[in-house]
Amino acid sequence: MKSKDKSMGKDVRYVATKIGIGYQDFEEIRAEHVFYVDKTNFIQEWWDEADKVTLITRPRRFGKTLNMSMLEKFFSIQYKGRNDLFQGLKIWEQENFRKLQGTYPVISLSFANIKETDYPTVRKKICQTLSNLYFEYEFLLDSDILGDRGKKFFESVSPDMDNTAATMAIYQLSLYLSRYYNKKVIILLDEYDTPMQEAYVNGYWEELAAFTRSMFNSAFKTNPYLERAIMTGITRVSKESIFSDLNNLEVVTTTSKKYADCFGFTEEEVFAALDEFEMSDRKPEVKNWYDGFSFGNRNDIYNPWSILNYLDKGQFSAYWANSSSNSLAGKLIREGSKNLKSSFESLLQGKTIITEIDEQIIYNQLDNDEQAVWSLLLASGYLKVKNFKCYMSDFGEWIQEYELELTNFEVRVMFRNVVRNWFSGTASSYNDFIKALLLGDVKAMNTYMNKVALATFSYFDTGKNPSEEEPERFYHGFVLGLMVELADRYTLTSNRESGFGRYDVMLEPKKAGDDGIILEFKVQDISTEKNLADTVKSALAQIDKMKYETMLVEKGVSAEKIRKYGFAFSGKNVLIDGR
Repeated sequence: MKSKDKSMGKDVRYVATKIGIGYQDFEEIRAEHVFYVDKTNFIQEWWDEADKVTLITRPRRFGKTLNMSMLEKFFSIQYKGRNDLFQGLKIWEQENFRKLQGTYPVISLSFANIKETDYPTVRKKICQTLSNLYFEYEFLLDSDILGDRGKKFFESVSPDMDNTAATMAIYQLSLYLSRYYNKKVIILLDEYDTPMQEAYVNGYWEELAAFTRSMFNSAFKTNPYLERAIMTGITRVSKESIFSDLNNLEVVTTTSKKYADCFGFTEEEVFAALDEFEMSDRKPEVKNWYDGFSFGNRNDIYNPWSILNYLDKGQFSAYWANSSSNSLAGKLIREGSKNLKSSFESLLQGKTIITEIDEQIIYNQLDNDEQAVWSLLLASGYLKVKNFKCYMSDFGEWIQEYELELTNFEVRVMFRNVVRNWFSGTASSYNDFIKALLLGDVKAMNTYMNKVALATFSYFDTGKNPSEEEPERFYHGFVLGLMVELADRYTLTSNRESGFGRYDVMLEPKKAGDDGIILEFKVQDISTEKNLADTVKSALAQIDKMKYETMLVEKGVSAEKIRKYGFAFSGKNVLIDGR
């Protein structure tokens, strides 16, 4: 089926008008005749590039697995003669590519489901994946190409195999298939970095990195039986971590021009689908919710998962953002520094931040390097590049500076929910605190704030910087919670200039007649403050001395409508007073 986008003047090809949710197998999509946007141009583009090993990074749910399945069905000898899978699609118009269909042995595997909490378990699951792969080729045991040693190795591949066998398994299978078919192999590895992200979150990064580095070296670097290979993932893990020996690796990130429209839907493809499903009037809302992804020189990319779900259900929702765990993004912001949380406040308010970006993600630096955090959030699709500037520093170094903002409304909704979940374990006390704050009930504020702090204080720790030593991690996370919950009534700012100094939190009312609120956070200094009451007095004195109310007065809030509160912290104990 073809649809003509009149503004672009280009053919937009998609197949069938029956929406199917969750399909990732190319053959199944073709057999079930479900809606499919034709991305077979990726086959030609990748093959014509002739890169030996290609790593392509895209956010989750952008068609990586489906495209890898498409490549397998196109090139694999096991699908020789399956013209029915590609007839009517762009690739089949190329006669030279018709001749390529079904002509290579293909090794296809995925690490997408390897999400374990400890190294022994993740290693065993990788070995199980390799064992399942060998099971598909058991017919090789009946051939003459293995020999006794080959058969012995083949039969040794199991969930309990040693490191030598595990890290050589893909290499050895390449050898066997190359001998059997008298042709080099194509290797397809989908979601290569899923175990790596889990390793960072669960604290076994170094062990898994060493294991993976050895496997990748044998499979992709020292493999004379390799024709070509593709790896896909969300992030570009630093070369030093697992790719140190791969000098034949072509890396295609979200800022690269290669394959810019091969993953995700372009705006012309989305709008053509909306026309087909008689939803043309929804284009502005769809654009606001789901547009914003940028790959290479294409700034009009939409997430397929959200679009398919919207076409199916006809309702706006954060389909992509809620389709899988956002735990890593939430962890990095929750445990991040005061500066990182302040920058995130700006993003939630629709503003931008400016930072340097290194597209190589160094996971073991995420705890201490804000730039690495923003790089990961950009690669994961939560942020987009609004502007880019490259210049030479005073020290003669080239600086690449990015202006970043949240990708779209869907992502903003997702992050609001992430922040809410930080306090889900104390939802009742947290909500009661907010009610008490709005009512000016200091006694109730103290009661509920102490319950929240006791239950969630350590939740904001990184482990390396305990909250007892750096309590900003907790109370700036708490400020983000206030921002989310009070967004309809107040504009919240923190650590901004006002009068002669800086205040911690200012709540500027959106509705005339509502009180303005200033919150000053202070950690007890035991050398000068005997108890928390002294710390509270110091916090309130700071508000008056620095004339923090100046900005509220300038914005039309009368002095008698401004409430001031001091928050004193000592470990997990909190004392609040105000006037």
